[in-house]
Amino acid sequence: MNLPNAITMGRIALTPLIAWLPFTTSWSARLFAFVLFLVAAITDYWDGHLARQRNLVTDLGRLLDPLADKLLLLATLVPMYLLQRHYAFVVPDGSTPTPSPLLFDTPLGKVSLPLWIVVIVLGRELFMTIFRQVAARRGLVIAAIGPAKWKTTFQSIWLGAAYFWFFAITLATHRGWVTESAWRAFALFNGFVGVVSMVGAVALTLWSLWLYLRRYGGQVLRAA
Repeated sequence: MNLPNAITMGRIALTPLIAWLPFTTSWSARLFAFVLFLVAAITDYWDGHLARQRNLVTDLGRLLDPLADKLLLLATLVPMYLLQRHYAFVVPDGSTPTPSPLLFDTPLGKVSLPLWIVVIVLGRELFMTIFRQVAARRGLVIAAIGPAKWKTTFQSIWLGAAYFWFFAITLATHRGWVTESAWRAFALFNGFVGVVSMVGAVALTLWSLWLYLRRYGGQVLRAA
């Protein structure tokens, strides 16, 4: 196993921790989750660049790299959805529940991660995985296009903003900073970045899917 493949395997090994740590109530554990996410996101670029630069591209790498990407997306989106449901706390007496403190805080109010966004993002990844496999069996190689690369960038910013927020709000609550004006400004900024990048990621998810289907769909069908 060469170095790029070893890095990819390391990313795969990190995903269970990245998925589990946000569910703890410790700000240090959530900080560790954010750091691990950064490591995974950076090495996602680095291992591919290293493989191409040193001519170390292998069939194993072609298999492991997209697998690592899909596992990381799944390991971040599912915890985000569960932690950012609008009402995370059930009130037994039937009164209005308290919104989760882990929601993005924006000038327009609290913003949660709706299930339909999770379904769109994960569904698109599943569809493209199958679509590429079918195309490859028919001799058609589907290369990554620009909007898909930008989609990945927006996803990384969105997921990073959420994971940083999980750590930051936990620490701020623990230290009693949540009533300070500087904290409020930071919360709004982080929420703005998170929501804008989320919207951008979803838009690029749908747009890149449409481009793939328009560019390659007919060729795949004709090859059937």
